Amino acid sequence: MAGGPVISTIHSMADVWDAYRHELDGVEDRVRKNLDSSVTLVNTVAAHILSGGGKRIRPLLLLLSARLCGYSDKDHHQLGSLVEFIHTATLLHDDVVDDADIRRGRRTARKVWGNQISILVGDYLYTKAMCLVVEFHSQGINEVLAEACKKMAEGEVLQLYYNGNPAMPEIDYIKIVEHKTAGLIAAACRMGAILADASEAQQEALFRFGQYLGIAFQVADDTLDYTANGESLGKTIGQDLRQGKATLPLLHLLQQCSEQDGRMIKDRMETRTLSTADLERILFLMTEYGSITYAMDRARTYIAAAKHELDRFEDCTARRALAVAADYMITRDR
Repeated sequence: MAGGPVISTIHSMADVWDAYRHELDGVEDRVRKNLDSSVTLVNTVAAHILSGGGKRIRPLLLLLSARLCGYSDKDHHQLGSLVEFIHTATLLHDDVVDDADIRRGRRTARKVWGNQISILVGDYLYTKAMCLVVEFHSQGINEVLAEACKKMAEGEVLQLYYNGNPAMPEIDYIKIVEHKTAGLIAAACRMGAILADASEAQQEALFRFGQYLGIAFQVADDTLDYTANGESLGKTIGQDLRQGKATLPLLHLLQQCSEQDGRMIKDRMETRTLSTADLERILFLMTEYGSITYAMDRARTYIAAAKHELDRFEDCTARRALAVAADYMITRDR
């Protein structure tokens, strides 16, 4: 049935989770079944992060996109699980690159098993996903997923290039976000449309929807690093700055603040040192110069652009769910 289950109202993300819980359970079942390596440690490490509280946003967007375009079969369960495998692989690799100790309130795989195991299990998940995706016998799906993986690698390299460099142009920050985060989200949305044999115009619309959504998602996430409660994040507030990452709120602040404050911020980025007093000063300046507001306004602009892409589709449960999910991207906590 086009649009998925019919319910009279979808006003909140809780309504979306409720409406599509059974479908997401199907994705979870495929995730578990696909963890079938003959090397037990591979399954153990992968399960550690896969069971770490992720909300399965990418599989949800894939299945909603498929339903929006009239898809009525169940192959999206398998495809959604492969998207989650790739996302999980990026998390394993990111935690090694970032020397991260905590993710979603739990010790990272690298802290439990070491960097080498984390990298190799991430490689396994990438490879496993690619081995299984060919079973769809869809050149379109193969191309979309391969392009997303390439972009994610490029985005990671570009971010490393600028690490510790506060002179990064905002346009390159957006490029990093577009590649690292938005690439897989956009791919998930387009693959849902491909499953449904949607028109090229509909595929393109959902790809753009996912791309705008992904950029907004990451901008909001980067802003939360300076505004959210540290306990709810499961990590220390201001961690991006401690790691030398210049995200949108900080880039805006560096354009607005005094030369003296700018020198202090640049020094802390380059030396990877940040005292409590430094952080308090930076948070005060972000409020003073409207850097948090600026970043969230940018995120809201991308959400508006994403929702505009849904206008070419008829009203249905899936379309309303996608619109609600779009708003959720910038109102959630982590």
